[in-house]
Order: sequence, then C-alpha cells, then structure tokens
Amino acid sequence: MADTAIDTVTSVPVAIVGAGPAGLMLAHLLGRAGVEAIAVDTRTRHEIEATHRAGILEADAARDLIETGVSDRILREGYEHEGVELRFGGRAHRIHFKELVGESVWLYPQTDVFIDLADARDRDGGTVHFGIKDTEVLDITTDSPRVRYTAPDGTRHEIRARYVVGADGSRSMCRDLLPEDRRVRYGKEYPFAWFGIMTEAPMSAPELIYAHSEHGFALISQRTETVQRMYFQCASDESVDAWPDDRIWQTLQARVAGGDGFQLKEGPIFEKTVLRFRSFVQEPMRWGSMALAGDAAHTVPPTGARGLNLALHDVKVLADVLLRALGREGEAALNDYQPRALRRVWRAQNFSHWMTQLLHTAPGGSPFDLQRQLGELDNVVGTRAGRSYLAEQYTGWPTSTLH
Repeated sequence: MADTAIDTVTSVPVAIVGAGPAGLMLAHLLGRAGVEAIAVDTRTRHEIEATHRAGILEADAARDLIETGVSDRILREGYEHEGVELRFGGRAHRIHFKELVGESVWLYPQTDVFIDLADARDRDGGTVHFGIKDTEVLDITTDSPRVRYTAPDGTRHEIRARYVVGADGSRSMCRDLLPEDRRVRYGKEYPFAWFGIMTEAPMSAPELIYAHSEHGFALISQRTETVQRMYFQCASDESVDAWPDDRIWQTLQARVAGGDGFQLKEGPIFEKTVLRFRSFVQEPMRWGSMALAGDAAHTVPPTGARGLNLALHDVKVLADVLLRALGREGEAALNDYQPRALRRVWRAQNFSHWMTQLLHTAPGGSPFDLQRQLGELDNVVGTRAGRSYLAEQYTGWPTSTLH
C-alpha cells in the first residue's frame, strides 16, 4: 500500500495505533497537557462497545478516570467492592481488602471505560478515526515516523508524527515491526480455558466469588442488578455448541456447592464464549520512535483482573515520558518508559499466574496435587499474611510506589 496515492497528510506530535481504552486514555492525558494526538482503529466504535471484556478496576485506575476528568460515571453506575470471596471445600472465605490494605476495587466493565473515554475525546475535540483499514506504520527508527491508513470512505491518509504508540491489542501489528533478532518474547500457554456466559439474572452475591472445586474453577461476577457474568474452567478445545443452558447451570452450581446451601440465581443465558488465555510479554517495549502499550506488549490470564489495569498504567507512565521527550529532555526521556512499565508488568504476571495455579484444577493432576492446592488455599485465607498478600496484589500497586 505504500505507493497508493495519499489524499491528506496531517502532522501531530503523537500518532496512536489502537483506539481502545489504552489508546484513548493516552490521547486524553496528552490532550490535557496541550499535546495533540490522533488515534486510529480498525474496529468501529460500535464493535468495541459490543465486546464484553474485563470488569474490575484497581483503586488507582478508578481514581485516574475521575481525577483526570474522563468521567465520574463510575461513582454513579459502578460498584465498589471492598473484598472478594474465595470458596473451596464447600465453604466461603472473604478477603476484606479495606480492612487489610485500606483499598477497594471497582466493578466497572471495560466497555463502560471505553465509552467514557470515547465520549471524553468527543467532548474535548480529540481526533479519533474508527473503522479504518490497511494500516501501515513506517520509519519508526527515524525521528519522523508515519502512520498510513484507508478511511471507511476509501480515501487514503497519512499521519506524520514525532512518536508513534502501538496500542493495538493482543493481535498487534505494531509489535511485529520490531526486528525479529532484537525482540524477546516470553510466554506460557495454559492447558485449560474459561467458558463464559452472560445471563439475565439477579446478582448471586454482592462481590466476586472465586470458586475452587475438584471439578475445576468457577468465577461468579456481576455486571448490573439484572445482568451477570460467570465463567467456569473447561478444556481449551471446548465448543459452545456442546453446552445447552441446563448443562451450564448444573456445572456452575456443582462448582459453588457447599454445606452452607449456597446456590446461584439462574436466568436466561444470552451469550456463550470460550476464552483461551496465556501469559505473554514482549521486550523491548520501545523501539526507535515507537512505543508499545497494553496488550500489544503483554497479556495476562484473566484470573487476577490485571489486563485492563496494566494497559491503563502503561499509558499513564508513557504520557509522562512522552511529555518530557517532547519538552526539554528530548528522546532520552523515553529510556524511562520500559523499566517503569515492566516492573508492574512482571509483578502482574506473577500474581496472575499465582492466582491461576491456586484456583484451577490442572488436567491430569493427582490427588496429591489437589490436597496440596487446598493446603495453599487454607494458608492464604487462614493467615493474615496470606490474606494481606492477596488483597495488596488484587487492589494493585500505586504508581508512586513503582518509580
């Protein structure tokens, strides 16, 4: 496409490939500092809004949405959770975040975070192009990188920038632009997946329930007073077609059953998905005049609710670094990005992996493996140190502590 005629050329300090929450939050933070950025995305706004993703925000991420002027809707429509429940051996064990570490988390779906950010960009006059195609990122090893794309009307456009940010998700095109012999990719595949449902039903519990059973893991989450999100561990090659509603409810109820008589509140299921997941990190997160942020650079299993939070932290750090680079410090300021971002990334990878192995039943596991796992769970809920560790990791680490 490089030789195709260009209809318009626009120059801005920062071009952002990817207009999900990470890309839009970066554009918002730069815009507040008076730096113009253009964000582009191959998906339409409607497609992004219709994709159900993560629902838990760390305390820091929730505060940032409010304090940077994105929106305070989270205070009106979100749900503050002061803890979670670990359920195993047929008993419930609450981890009280507020009591242990003085923080909470917010149940606020990623779709709502995206809507708030997209509305804020519209409100503030920011430029975002959705539904584009044929994206190219050129000249990233120079001080004049370019982004080219085809608009929905078929016209071809070029953005000339000083810096480009690849925030284009887990199937990132930007990450592949780093030379193969200069990049390192770390990864771990997990031998199971999550079967996820959306159901029209009342909340079964006021906070998330992480359930461990000999049959596998289940997560009972919420969305609204009348719509709930639930998951259970399944085989990686599972097909949604093999799971009628009755079988799904029987499986979920069995995995949360216990002596206390707890049962899920059932309702019509209107969405079924199989979520396969892995751990992934690519280094470096910056190459020449391009930086990677969010899922373009790293993904985590969803067990620890870190993915969206990591992406928002990346761009918080990156906005600070870019503003310094565009100011008096110049390009040398970009050297701070990777160390600051990766410290949290690897902490989150560790926590997400730990939560995953703590709660899931490994295929082919022995009776010893199951009893050892129950011993670890008992150690977590039965000691203040164990409860505090989970609470601190789950609610996140303030940005100020990770410089």
